[in-house]
Amino acid sequence: MTFRIYDSATREVRDFVPLVEGKASLYVCGLTVQSEPHVGHVRSGVNFDVLQRWLRHRGYETTFIRNVTDIDDKILLKARDQGRPWYNLAYEMHRELAQAYASLNVAAPTYEPAATGHIPEMVELIAELIERGHAYPAEDGSGDVYFDVRTWSAYGELSGQKVEDMVAAEDADPRGKRDARDFALWKGRKDSEPETASWPSPWGRGRPGWHIECTAMAGKYLGDAFDIHGGGLDLRFPHHENELAQARAAGRPFSTYWMHNAWITTAGEKMSKSLGNSLTIPAVLQRFRGIELRYYLVAAHYRSHVEFSFEALEEAAVGFRRIEHFLERAAQARGTDSEPVEARVPDAFAASMDDDLGTPGAVAVLYDTVREGNRQLAAGEDPSLSVAAVVAMLDVLGLNPADPAWGSTAQDDDKAVAAVGALVAGLLEQRAAARVAKDWARADEIRDQLKAAGIDLEDTPDGPKWSLS
Repeated sequence: MTFRIYDSATREVRDFVPLVEGKASLYVCGLTVQSEPHVGHVRSGVNFDVLQRWLRHRGYETTFIRNVTDIDDKILLKARDQGRPWYNLAYEMHRELAQAYASLNVAAPTYEPAATGHIPEMVELIAELIERGHAYPAEDGSGDVYFDVRTWSAYGELSGQKVEDMVAAEDADPRGKRDARDFALWKGRKDSEPETASWPSPWGRGRPGWHIECTAMAGKYLGDAFDIHGGGLDLRFPHHENELAQARAAGRPFSTYWMHNAWITTAGEKMSKSLGNSLTIPAVLQRFRGIELRYYLVAAHYRSHVEFSFEALEEAAVGFRRIEHFLERAAQARGTDSEPVEARVPDAFAASMDDDLGTPGAVAVLYDTVREGNRQLAAGEDPSLSVAAVVAMLDVLGLNPADPAWGSTAQDDDKAVAAVGALVAGLLEQRAAARVAKDWARADEIRDQLKAAGIDLEDTPDGPKWSLS
């Protein structure tokens, strides 16, 4: 069986043939740590975590690098607006990102390099591009250095564009450029920027451009050529296009395959801070468990756009609880003295995962196996093989409730949620009785009790609805 993936560069599903037999190298563009991570941010982390788990399951010795951009225009602006050092903001947001990943059981990569720790490698790469005639220092005394897109005939190969058809970004600074589409490799320090946000270079103090960061870090840890480069679909152009151009212009083969996960949208638009429609991870986890949110993200194919809603998340959470309930019932039926069974994923599950990481098909196999296990339990048969298969599939998807990474077991959390629900239901019955008796003071008292406990109550035509605030 061959693992096949959709390559964004060729627009084809291709057999995965690693550069080194038995090994896989993966680089994923991580986040710019400028603000709290939201659901749209962590999708990439979850999707590529599933990829690394599947590669390892198939026996590949996998090196996985996922970077962090901790110096950037947006970081400097936000830090200035908040009246704090830029590095303090970046550090705090990096910690929040790490907590968000941990809450969703996103396994740590082999290494997570930060941009500010690799300035020498970036300066060296820029100097090489200048020497090869593909970059130039601006002649306006700014200290900027630009990549000359006109000198690289293959520019646009990843996104399928021609230079003539490209339009410079609206927020791009045209000063010192030979062509408006040239992009910054190095940004000379401005008087308005803190001294700490600059480093020495042959072109004066400054800081790296965004695109050069990833090219340099990928090269340092994976070499001139590696297997897979991943990231969000919004990064394909210009970020990944520019990464590829820099690398190839410097004589580095760079990535063999390109994989891009699609967006999570709200009201048809990409979830982002700028649109004001983002949902931070801590806010979502007040209403749902991390394992349920991860299941919601995993169940959709990584190349499919997901229209986020709490209704859809609730539906996914209910579905996942059925899987947990099966495992709980099976454990009770089998007892503590049952013989262990080797965990092995079904062939149909493997076939789906090998087909461009087809998690929807894999989840369908998971549910089929749960249904068979429930049938076995109802018939008084031994469900051990079904349990082993379910656990093996959940391990691949990072959804095993017994995984210590989840902290307390998901079954225990589910019981706690059920207990809270029962208590709330009892209070709502009392409130309904008080309202029928026109004891408005008692009804208000119960509402206040619930609010004090962190439970929001809404009266609707279909009856009262409650949620954790």
